[in-house]
Amino acid sequence: MKRLRVGIIGVGKLGGFHCNVLSQMPDIDLVGIVDVDINIAEQAAKSYHCRAFDTVGDLLNEVDAVGVIVPTIDHFDIASQAIKAGKAVFIEKPIASTIQEAKDLVDLARQHKVLLQVGHIERFNPAIMALEGYDLAPMFIESHRLAPFDPRGTDVAVVLDLMIHDIDIVLSLVDSNVRRIDANGVAVVSDQIDIANARIQFENGCVANVTASRISQKKMRKMRLFQRDSYVSVDFLQKNTELFKIQNQESSDAPSTVILGQIEKGSQKRHIIYERPTIPEENAMQTEWKYFKDAIENHKEPFVSGQDGLRALEVAVQITQSISDHSFPK
Repeated sequence: MKRLRVGIIGVGKLGGFHCNVLSQMPDIDLVGIVDVDINIAEQAAKSYHCRAFDTVGDLLNEVDAVGVIVPTIDHFDIASQAIKAGKAVFIEKPIASTIQEAKDLVDLARQHKVLLQVGHIERFNPAIMALEGYDLAPMFIESHRLAPFDPRGTDVAVVLDLMIHDIDIVLSLVDSNVRRIDANGVAVVSDQIDIANARIQFENGCVANVTASRISQKKMRKMRLFQRDSYVSVDFLQKNTELFKIQNQESSDAPSTVILGQIEKGSQKRHIIYERPTIPEENAMQTEWKYFKDAIENHKEPFVSGQDGLRALEVAVQITQSISDHSFPK
């Protein structure tokens, strides 16, 4: 199997996480690093046993793909340069700082036949990956993503900083277009919205109630899905997934299934069961890079495509605009 030669552009805190993961993957070569601060790049290069390059162009000459881990405002310029050079691009979320830039990146990748994957890492969280193979068609979704205050990331609203993770997951679960969005939010400790709630209504009748806060005392990353005959609880932080289902017959084959009770309707008897899917012991960031490499090698659509990133950004922008529309005059 051919080893994928990868370069990382931007080695701040998050870029360092990516470098650490890539340096431990046996089928990927972390070739080099570029950063606006050459001293930081050289220090990181020593730590991860690769090269520090002076420019993005120099790095592009030596790799098959790049990870764009720079501030969002620079995503378009860096990613478009890599795409035009014919390199596969992994770009951190959100895909771009504006919808137009995101559209242009998606179009550019299509024109140059280059793979573009967006780093919505929670799609690769073992707790949500454990639901693969289950028949999910939620009609009501509730999510809470809460975090203590951290000055890093306060240059953007919490909608783009935290909520966009859950927006992306909701959009991947609901096979329908968004019909209406209502949202409210407050700037508490920064100049941007620090806590927000959005009600997303879909054309098929599904409703998602999404809350994000970066001024909470404790961390919480939970999502609950409700659909006909099923309730699913996902804890992204604890990596725990639980299902409560009503079935006509007992599913005794699965060792994780527990019969909670029985519902009788006439002559029909249905079981209420509890099930805990097996959670894969995987690092989400490593998994997203594995999927990225697989998509490149097998010429497949990436698991989180540029179009997915664009759609999540569009909804996030709509939520931000709704909050602005509902804000009281200062």
